[in-house]
Amino acid sequence: MVLAELGTRISKAISSMGQAMIIDEKVLDAVLKEICTALLQADVNVKQVMNLRNGVKKRVNIAELAAGLNKQRVIEKAVFDELCDMLDSGVDPKKLELKKEKGKQLTVMFVGLQGSGKTTTCTKYAYFYKKKGWKPALVCADTYRAGAFDQLKQNATKAQIPFYGSYKETDPAAIAQQGVLRFKEEGRDLIIVDTSGRHKQEAALFEEMKQVAAAVSPEVIIFVMDGSIGQAAFDQAKAFKEAVEVGAVIITKLDGHAKGGGALSAVAATKSPIIFLGTGEHMDQFESFETKRFVQRLLGKGDVSGLMDKIQDVIPEDKQPELLDTISKGNVTMRVLKDMFESVLELGPMSQMMSMLPGFNSDLLPKGNDKQSQMMIRRYITIIESMTDKEMDTNNIKTLQEPSRVTRLARGSGSSPQQVVSLLESYKHYSKYATQALKAANLPKNLKSMKGDVPMNPRQMQQALGKMSRALPPQLLQQLGGVGGLQSLMKGLDGKLGGLGGLGK
Repeated sequence: MVLAELGTRISKAISSMGQAMIIDEKVLDAVLKEICTALLQADVNVKQVMNLRNGVKKRVNIAELAAGLNKQRVIEKAVFDELCDMLDSGVDPKKLELKKEKGKQLTVMFVGLQGSGKTTTCTKYAYFYKKKGWKPALVCADTYRAGAFDQLKQNATKAQIPFYGSYKETDPAAIAQQGVLRFKEEGRDLIIVDTSGRHKQEAALFEEMKQVAAAVSPEVIIFVMDGSIGQAAFDQAKAFKEAVEVGAVIITKLDGHAKGGGALSAVAATKSPIIFLGTGEHMDQFESFETKRFVQRLLGKGDVSGLMDKIQDVIPEDKQPELLDTISKGNVTMRVLKDMFESVLELGPMSQMMSMLPGFNSDLLPKGNDKQSQMMIRRYITIIESMTDKEMDTNNIKTLQEPSRVTRLARGSGSSPQQVVSLLESYKHYSKYATQALKAANLPKNLKSMKGDVPMNPRQMQQALGKMSRALPPQLLQQLGGVGGLQSLMKGLDGKLGGLGGLGK
């Protein structure tokens, strides 16, 4: 996850209160000292850190807290609220979401300094909305940097998004205007214009931005900023906001950089709304930003709502009950497993997805494991595709484990027999625990027709959670944050999948 080290340090500071016999002012001061040190090392401005410390002290008066109150939770809530205030621009992120309307065509212009990852971010932005049903197109109006058009062409081709640019025209405003007109005639509903960057903020850059903006009249201007510059982001964001009407900000290069916290808080201080975070070079390493969700993940509380949004992008809503129904009845075949593997690949990096689970400890996931995991899943898909229809639709593991069959599958998929056996073991393990967990959840008998919630009293809920916790492997339960984390997960699932028997209420 973005800023994983900062989140881990803040979470450890809060959890250390559990070891104290009595939580008093001395304990609170020690916790705040550790949190403030972590924030300062993430390059957050000293004034903002002091405001957070004073804000927590105002919210939490240890001496006046009523007897019986959980002081640790009160302090944790105060830290959460203050972090949200620090990162909140004051603009509702829902108002910044692009709304698809029939016949309406939107033009979005990207601006920023050279080296901020603007061209790559343009393609990621287009790809993000393409997955949501939009018809995006890219226009390269960057005539300053050599190779800018080639880079955009390569990225757009990879993402299968149409593009426009010119090797001969030197006027960026003319290229932008021609590209936008062409794609509007072709019926594209989201046209993204990539503009020139410079090594520093200079009058020529701002003048060129104004000319391009006048030529294409964009509905939104997005400023792309390098997150590795830390709190220096404040001056950049302010300068661009004063030069052109910046509607939103995307911060890039936040994958593991120590100064990311400083950049986030600095941009928020200018009241410029942050809408996305770039967390790597790959197309799917691009996350929408919402303050409360981000802070929840930062503190290890997960983002079940965000995870379910990702799942719904991959698995159509009308097919979700059918999939749950199949698994809960124990009808997990290789074909079902292949569909689920393909969905997992579309969800994005494994570490990003796992960080959305409540209580997930990022330390449990090996560093740099995403690429290896995706290669393994693709290998498994290749093996399954080499099976006959009968083999793909059977749930008789013994049939698939026959030595001659294992050898044939290995040859047919270009794999080793050990890799085939590994897939079969994973299938056996997954089908067993997935079926047990869904049965233990006490779901309605006919999930295909489930609508609304089926009430469950607190006693039944606790019994169901107990069954689920016993059905899951101990290591997975630990990664979910124990029974409490499992309950938080079910709360999120409950609303998103039309009701899961009232679990988590």
